[in-house]
Amino acid sequence: MKIDKIACICGSGLGSSFLVEMNVKEVLKDLDLNEIDVEHMDLGSAWPGVADLIVCGADLEDNCKKFGETLALNNIMDKKELRQKLESLLEDKGLVE
Repeated sequence: MKIDKIACICGSGLGSSFLVEMNVKEVLKDLDLNEIDVEHMDLGSAWPGVADLIVCGADLEDNCKKFGETLALNNIMDKKELRQKLESLLEDKGLVE
């Protein structure tokens, strides 16, 4: 599966999802995957198919699964957790080695 778009979702769509968006972009840049579009939004603005991958906090995982494949973070502030989980998922999809 190709990933063209990642949506970072939080409850209100302001600070926390924007922080996750910036961190996702940083990981993608480090992996030389700059062609993947990343945006942030609140839970109420999302819809099924909004993105190829949803990144959210573990507290929103059940709500976000209906929108598509979901990567849940136990701590959205933890860049190491994000990097490990996102890189592993991208490796599984054959997008990085």
